[in-house]
Amino acid sequence: MPRKSTPKAQPKPAKAITKPRAAPPKPKAAKPANTPGGRVLIASAAQARAKGAGAKPWSTAEIADAFRRFRKANPEPRGELEHTNPFTLLVAVVLSAQATDAGVNKATPALFALADTPQKMAALGEERVRDLIKTIGLFRTKAKNVVALSEILVAQHGGVVPPSREALEALPGVGRKTANVVLNIAFGEPTIAVDTHIFRVGNRTGLAPGKTPLEVEETLERVIPAEFKRHAHHWLILHGRYTCIARRPLCEKCLIVDLCRWPEKTV
Repeated sequence: MPRKSTPKAQPKPAKAITKPRAAPPKPKAAKPANTPGGRVLIASAAQARAKGAGAKPWSTAEIADAFRRFRKANPEPRGELEHTNPFTLLVAVVLSAQATDAGVNKATPALFALADTPQKMAALGEERVRDLIKTIGLFRTKAKNVVALSEILVAQHGGVVPPSREALEALPGVGRKTANVVLNIAFGEPTIAVDTHIFRVGNRTGLAPGKTPLEVEETLERVIPAEFKRHAHHWLILHGRYTCIARRPLCEKCLIVDLCRWPEKTV
């Protein structure tokens, strides 16, 4: 008898191969906003502002107490930019934008030995000024501004630095902060120039929170008692430069640590 053929087993259908889904890209961290002066806000100050957003505001008595301590420790604070008159002060502050005071002080002695008046600076000329300040950041733009503002001072102000915010801010390279420094140091005005240090101190401590240097300045102008305003600018800058520093504030040597609202203070 013929053999019966057995049907061949049908092959099982192949399983579809699925590729694993790619992980969604991580969102990029938002870049910190720039201040009107062109500097990027210190991250620690921005973080401190966010962390201390709901902190209890300083009382009038606490603010007065803080500045009494600053005054006792340093009755006559002084700026660290070397200068001999209002004009050299103005030039030094213009040169200090996005640079350190120490770096400016290394360059200005040779410059001021040749030109300590607007007339001499204008006569010196942009190329010579540029050579003398080339160790300072943005020296080309700054040399141009220094010579231009010197020419304006000679032509419009009789070679004298004007004691007016409006007139100062009209000069090349001079913004609100520079004008405030000159008005405070050269003319004794109770102005407050908010730089990186004061911006950080105001936000971190909760003394004067603000999203911009102008907001911090306006708050400080409002809350600081009149008797302390003359030197408040220097006390706060020095505190931020040497104690309430950006990366690791020296809370252990802080004069106002018990008043500070920063949630991460180490004392």
